[in-house]
Amino acid sequence: MSQVDSAVRDRYVGAGIARREDRRLLTGAGRFLDDLELGDCYEAAILRSPYPSARIRSIDATEARRGVGVIGVFTAADLKPILRDLPPKVTHPDLKHFPRYPIAVDAVHYVGEPLAVVVASSRRHAEDALDLIDVEYDPLPGIGSTAAALAPGAALVHEGSVDNVAVRIVQRSGDPDEALRSAPHVLSDTFVITRGGGHSMEGRAVAARFDRSSGELTVWDATQTPHYVRHMLCTLYDMTEDEIRVVAPQDIGGGFGPKAQFYGEEALIPWIVMQLGASVKWVEDRWENFISSTMERSQTHRIELGFDDTGRILALKDVFEHDQGAYCVGLQVPTITMSTLPGPYKIANIHSELVACYTNMVPTSSLRGAGRPQAVAVTERIIDRMAEHLGLEADEVRRRNLIGPSEFPYAVGLKFRDGSPLTYDSGNYPALLDGVLERIDVAAFREEQAAARREGRFPGFGIAMFVEGSGLGPYEGARVRLTNRGRILVTLAASPQGQGYETVYAQLAADTLGVEIDSVDVRHGDTSTMPFGQGTFASRVTATAGPALYQACTDLRRHLIQAGAVLLGVDATDVDLSGGEVSVTWAADRRIDLEEIARNVNVGRHGMSVDPSLPVALEVTSYFKPPRATYSSGICAVIVEVDVETGLIELRRSVLGHDCGVVLNPKIVDGQMYGAFAHGVGNAIYEEAAYGEDGQPLSTSYLDYALPTAMEVPRPELFHVVSPSPLNPLGVKGAGEGGLIPVPGAVANAVEDALRPFGARITRLPLTPARVVASIAGGSRRVIR
Repeated sequence: MSQVDSAVRDRYVGAGIARREDRRLLTGAGRFLDDLELGDCYEAAILRSPYPSARIRSIDATEARRGVGVIGVFTAADLKPILRDLPPKVTHPDLKHFPRYPIAVDAVHYVGEPLAVVVASSRRHAEDALDLIDVEYDPLPGIGSTAAALAPGAALVHEGSVDNVAVRIVQRSGDPDEALRSAPHVLSDTFVITRGGGHSMEGRAVAARFDRSSGELTVWDATQTPHYVRHMLCTLYDMTEDEIRVVAPQDIGGGFGPKAQFYGEEALIPWIVMQLGASVKWVEDRWENFISSTMERSQTHRIELGFDDTGRILALKDVFEHDQGAYCVGLQVPTITMSTLPGPYKIANIHSELVACYTNMVPTSSLRGAGRPQAVAVTERIIDRMAEHLGLEADEVRRRNLIGPSEFPYAVGLKFRDGSPLTYDSGNYPALLDGVLERIDVAAFREEQAAARREGRFPGFGIAMFVEGSGLGPYEGARVRLTNRGRILVTLAASPQGQGYETVYAQLAADTLGVEIDSVDVRHGDTSTMPFGQGTFASRVTATAGPALYQACTDLRRHLIQAGAVLLGVDATDVDLSGGEVSVTWAADRRIDLEEIARNVNVGRHGMSVDPSLPVALEVTSYFKPPRATYSSGICAVIVEVDVETGLIELRRSVLGHDCGVVLNPKIVDGQMYGAFAHGVGNAIYEEAAYGEDGQPLSTSYLDYALPTAMEVPRPELFHVVSPSPLNPLGVKGAGEGGLIPVPGAVANAVEDALRPFGARITRLPLTPARVVASIAGGSRRVIR
């Protein structure tokens, strides 16, 4: 079954219903973690390292403990029972792992690493007490780039290591060495993508309360992964899953990947709560967000492309350095980069090699796109170079190499981040390319470009395509129940941070069950109501929780029909469920509503005999385990104009095409595309987390870190291609990141196209004005054989 039965998907599913969540968010009624009423709750502040690398000689908190309003001060010496390693989420047998503790023990390895926690009656008093903590350091040389990390004689990020390499991984398909050696043409270059952050509106936050009488610890966490947080706390505290409840609040102000990790603060605050016997909360401020939340993107790629006279790609080789930061939080980002390089193209010979390095900067991990924007940028850049070399249009060389719609499932020859074979399940890549060319007449643009150049203006056209692994397992779950009020309650393990779960899953439940959407309530993100789950990340939930809910609602519908039939005294084949009522098909006046069914089944009538064929309770829980990842795809084309005097880039036009399979709510999917596109524009032109050579952060506020506004992000023209996935019963694929992934590559291609009269080479992102001017002056290189 490749998509939902038309009988249960033609009313709500597929309709652009406005998000239920928007009214409370737009009217100031949203409830974020800092809005929770926790009674008498203390607040915490964190002392953080000012050095990229240093030994800790001593910490004296005597004066801080005497501070006004201070309840307690905690250092590593006070937290020995939980000084355990926080392991990486994705690892590798060859990884040289160094323990990451919840709080620094005898050394610090990046600016922002936690050193002490002050708990006080207010955040103001807690922060005042931080200044009273006396720390003696022995500063050490720091490492602020992968180039510095790999340099001969480099200082060591972790003492005792032989070098700063975290892991080397190689994936190969075919015989890339021979294919490159014998290729008629080979192009090569080095491309650099720099660091950036997630910058969600709400920072990280955690609060906790401990009930000594029941022994239950309740943790509220602005996280993307409440069940993962519970797992980590159980491991650190030696407690059972039933003793710890983790709740992601109803509203979370964005996630984007950094909130899918587990941080030291999430281990520290609940433990301190249990020691004090009082509630405590910590809310990350923006400065802390800049220096202590995980970042992404920083990679240096050395890529080679072999091809023939017709533009057919013969081999692709990429060796890249990945900045892991001070610790390995996980290898998901660079391993995703490795498997994303081939994109939608038929490439028989591939060499993808990762060199992950430790540096003295905040650890890196997933950020919207998670390694894909880097891979897409470098592959699409070198393909544009091939088009230039052969004198062909960029769209034509891509068309000659695209995987056809009849070639699925398509085995790429590499492995995905979970170790499974990289096999594309579905897609129509030529249709994506056609969608752009229907909207942008390239030949007409070339005429306009030539005329503009004669006037001293420099417009450019760029295009980039991608394939994105999404819908990752191992599983996700959903529960659906008929309540005593006759309403439908949907409970999801996964928690949203703006994706519209309360709307989309109400649509799916209403259509599948045959009830009105207004009778469906959706709850999420509470480990006590849905005991097992994975979380919201990697564009995975629609393709995992969606099928789980569909299965649960299908089963519940069957139970409701059976219960209604018994209560009406007819056979189940003689009734139907529609509009929230079970009715006899041949006697319209014989009907029973869901509230009456609930009274008879969920509770029963005391003292009366009950038909044994009635179900015990009208509740169904289902878990869906996808056989492997689904693969979304997309394309971005942009027209820019570059001011060659100032280096400023104007986005004149953009087209964004996407294929996420069956679209459950086009309004919400379009919103995801618009938001992701804005993020992509930021990555392409504006956002860069600058660091000194020693790893000292240089951009710790928005005075030094540029984010695009609505003025800089024109609304892209959107279109959708629908190729249903055969891997789940809804035919859906992920949609949360596709609007970002191709944008940096497309913008870079457009800018280089605009500056072709100058022989400029674009090799570094983001494209700041200074870099654009430098490229015009001849600051980039090209190697051609």
